[in-house]
Amino acid sequence: MLASLDIQNVILIDRLSLEGDAGLVALTGETGAGKSILLDALGLALGARAEAGLVRQGAAQATVTASFELPARHPLRDFLAEHGIDGAEQIILRRSVAKDGRSKAFINDAAVSVQFLRDVGAQLIEIHGQFDTHGLLDSATHVDTLDAFAETSADARAVTAAWDGWRAALGKLEEAKAGIDAMRLQEEYLRYTVAELEKLAPKGGEEAVLAEKRQRLLNRGKLTEGLSQAADIITADNGLQNLCGRLEGVLERLSAKSGDTLAPMLETLARVRADIEDLGWQAERLLNADDADAANIEDIEERYFALRDCAKKHRCTPDDLPAVLDDLSQKLRLITHRDDALGELEDAVKRARGDYIALAEKLSAKRQKAAGKLAKAVNAELPALKLDKARFDVECKKSANEDDWGPQGIDRVRFVVATNPGAAPGPLDKIASGGELSRFMLALKLILSGGGSVPTLIFDEVDSGIGGAVADAVGQRLQRLSLHCQVLVVTHSPQVAARAAHHWHVAKTEQKGTVVTRITPLTELSARQEEIARMLSGANITTEARAQAARLLENAEKHVPAA
Repeated sequence: MLASLDIQNVILIDRLSLEGDAGLVALTGETGAGKSILLDALGLALGARAEAGLVRQGAAQATVTASFELPARHPLRDFLAEHGIDGAEQIILRRSVAKDGRSKAFINDAAVSVQFLRDVGAQLIEIHGQFDTHGLLDSATHVDTLDAFAETSADARAVTAAWDGWRAALGKLEEAKAGIDAMRLQEEYLRYTVAELEKLAPKGGEEAVLAEKRQRLLNRGKLTEGLSQAADIITADNGLQNLCGRLEGVLERLSAKSGDTLAPMLETLARVRADIEDLGWQAERLLNADDADAANIEDIEERYFALRDCAKKHRCTPDDLPAVLDDLSQKLRLITHRDDALGELEDAVKRARGDYIALAEKLSAKRQKAAGKLAKAVNAELPALKLDKARFDVECKKSANEDDWGPQGIDRVRFVVATNPGAAPGPLDKIASGGELSRFMLALKLILSGGGSVPTLIFDEVDSGIGGAVADAVGQRLQRLSLHCQVLVVTHSPQVAARAAHHWHVAKTEQKGTVVTRITPLTELSARQEEIARMLSGANITTEARAQAARLLENAEKHVPAA
């Protein structure tokens, strides 16, 4: 839901901060007080078109920040995560507009495009009113609404996936056909290159192994020379072994005269002589070792440089050569066995098409069945909304023309209405007025029980041209709808305002010689009663109006609709 809204320097609003409330929120005020400014400001945060005229006179820029609280598993969180935006507890949309008309958009402090902001905003709030340009007026959304009612959204996603699979298979087939024609011209080159690579038979990681062996063999001469010097130091006439022997002779002669005094030295010397003899043996073993790779240094170098030259030729690394061979082999196969290869791709297209048609036919049958039920349910709500002469219908026509098929299936879904008996049904935007559109949407939302993922709905002028019992019926239905999602309603109807759980009052005031718009939450019952009395009687509030306002509030309190 909309948790908070902060507006700075938007037309008549210098600074305004509001805390959002769950349930039904009514916005009331005299005509021209600035209720439309509030919606304009909110629309700005949702990605609406930015205009320099929105910036308050004398200010450098206008800024609107809207914070939303979402359930932990709301699909928008995954959507944001896919685009690298942290899905914290709150989703914060921020938009600034400079006085030259340039704007900046942010989501959770990450800079985004206005279109991306608009895509996110569409998943957070729906605004329905006299100047609504989406929702019911956009026939592209009608199929989604029908799917929501029919509980076929999962089927629709499966159809979309099948469509994508079919398109992908077609793309591969077309690419293969175009590729075969192009590659036929280079068949001879491909044959030579594939044969060359097959003869070389490159393996991943082979270059590194050869490089290590090569380096070790190149250093073998220095190693041999060093080992020979070590062996001489140990075994030569004046080497360590002979010196130890002479030292032992000296110590033995002295030990005959000194008893056991030199015994520890003789024991240490014995160990040292053994270690030195072992060193000599190791040096001789390494010098005389038969290095199998030594005889193959030429083969190793030839293989090493052959891999590097081939990689350079194909502009890749030696480790990539197996993949290059596989790719070129596939291309050659398409040429030499093009009928088989194309046949496999064509079979894949047929299978994908069949899968799509099967799923789309199944979905279409469910939609056809649900269309009548949806129309019947909406029409049942219309009389109480002063649309008793209107007729709502859901056109769901299955198309046999493949050109009409798409990711949403094979159906053309459209909502149509007739507002007068005997009149032919037509598109909503051609037949219904602004207020009627809002009431049609209200009826639809009630039937859907707020089951969509959009957590906040805004109705502007939903009560246009009605009053009394009809207005109360509208308020009651808004109240029912607010049990499932947050609902904001801009209203001139006291009956609707009385049904709200929360009430915001919009008014113009003069501040330091400048007119500003203020929005005040009416938290006290007396304040709400006074505002509803004003709505009933105008500027001169009468005792009767106050009494009637009290009765409206009391009645709304007693008759809270069940979910």
